[in-house]
This record gives sequence, structure tokens and C-alpha cells, in this order.
Amino acid sequence: MDTQDLPRLFYLVLLGLVVGGYFLATSRDNLGKTAQQAAIWGLIFVGVVAVAGLWDDLRHDLMPRQSFVEGEGRIEVPRAVDGHYYLTLGINGKPVQFVVDTGASDIVLSAQDAERAGIHLNRLAYLGQARTANGTVPIARVTLDTVQLGDMTDRHVGASVNGGEMDGSLLGMSYLQRFGRIEIAGDRLLLER
Repeated sequence: MDTQDLPRLFYLVLLGLVVGGYFLATSRDNLGKTAQQAAIWGLIFVGVVAVAGLWDDLRHDLMPRQSFVEGEGRIEVPRAVDGHYYLTLGINGKPVQFVVDTGASDIVLSAQDAERAGIHLNRLAYLGQARTANGTVPIARVTLDTVQLGDMTDRHVGASVNGGEMDGSLLGMSYLQRFGRIEIAGDRLLLER
């Protein structure tokens, strides 16, 4: 606590005494009920202070964010609560969230993410097939104009659009192999070019 915090603390204590004194003076007849209500409000206050103090920790645990080291071609990705690593890439200028999947051989877009990136699904030819945990699904090959991750932009990147049901898009090895270093250290995925 520094010298600037002492006047603030004094002010808050004084304000609390004034408000508490007012409630005690106005409800002398029901002191038990007033004490009960004061305890409830005190607990609510303590809860709000605890959440405010822990908000950064909670936010990073519940919604981890990828971070970039600009100019160095390095990306750090925290592990999400579900154990996966998620990256948001710019696909043709639109943000798309991917699950990093080293078991996938390609960038695989869900139909919804492909539409968001400007790919017209009705113009695709689903000529290929992919074997997934949910069975065999039709896939269509596409070329993405731009794929951006941090300050790195790749052009004319091959990908697949999944013709089956898919919750999200997968970032597979065809993109990950563009990095010279892929490492999982602790709860972080490190990518370096």
C-alpha cells in the first residue's frame, strides 16, 4: 500500500461508517433484521471484489488468447480448458477459429467457416473423401487467397471444405509444416517461422 492508497482507504472507511450509521439509526427497532441484511450486502460486496480481483485469471482460463511476438514469426497459443489449442486465422480477410490438429493432414474448413471466408458452397465439387472419427465425409479442394496469422501472410494456400457435419475448422499439417519449429511446452503451443 503506497501513500496514495491511504486517503482512499480513509474515505471508504468513513463512507462505510456514515452509511452504516444511517441504517442503524433508522432501524433501531429491528437491529437483528438490519444486521442480517448488512451481512448479506457485505457478502455480496466481498464476492464482487473477489470476482473483480480474479477476473484476469478467470478470463485467461476460460477464454485463452493466442499471442504474437511481432516481427519474429513466433506465436504462443495457450491450451484451452478442453485440452485443445485454438488459433484464429484470417482466411480471405475474415477471422476463422481453428482447432490445431496434428492428426489432420490438411486445413479443413467447416461449411459455415468456408461461407464466412467467401467460398460459394454451391460451386464446389465434392470429389474427394476423408476418413474421420465420424466416418467418411465428402470434401472439396479449394485455394484460399490469403491465410494470415499475426504478421505472417501466406497466399494461395490449398485447403479442403468438409461436406459433412463439422463443429469447427481444423488446422492440419499442410499449414503447420510451414513453421520451422512446433513445440508444446507446459500448457503452451509454440510456433516459429
